[in-house]
Amino acid sequence: MSSRSSRTDLPSTVLVGRILRPHGVRGELVVEALTDVPDRLAPGSTLLLADAEAAPRPIPGLPPEVEVADSRPHKSGALVRFAGVEDRDRAELFRGTWLAVSRSRVPEPPAGTYYHYELLGCRCRDGGRDLGSVVDLLEDGGGLLLIVETRETDGTAAEGRRRVPVPFVQSFIREIDVARGTIDLELPPGLLETCAST
Repeated sequence: MSSRSSRTDLPSTVLVGRILRPHGVRGELVVEALTDVPDRLAPGSTLLLADAEAAPRPIPGLPPEVEVADSRPHKSGALVRFAGVEDRDRAELFRGTWLAVSRSRVPEPPAGTYYHYELLGCRCRDGGRDLGSVVDLLEDGGGLLLIVETRETDGTAAEGRRRVPVPFVQSFIREIDVARGTIDLELPPGLLETCAST
């Protein structure tokens, strides 16, 4: 199998956190962590300012990259203060901003596991049948769902999109090839017809 890095549609940057709001008056920010890397928000870490698609987000008066000056655990993330941000007014500029790192800084996942960004865009097949591409991933009480979307045509000008939630469970998966961007499935009869929506 070829290297994961050979795939050309993977993002160049990956989201690792979301800034929710300022906290207190000394420049701290409440950050929701979107990473399993333990030291990603530790003092000395550098992070890129981004939008929800992990694209750079220029903010007037702020650099494109920030350094964590201080952090401490807080609920589902951390209270973080960036170098040069000493008061609430300056911290307010960061509200709603996402934090990202270059994909080259993301460690290889353990064998048999995948990052969400690696699964997005993968083409799914059930046997020889093309199901479409993964357009979203949802966590629910039963685990991860791949949201697979395809464009359907009936031979006329009418066409539509069909979305199918596919449980991301070992028993349904035959092979995942991140480098090629493909997921081969073996789904139970009737699942597609039962769960599809337009």
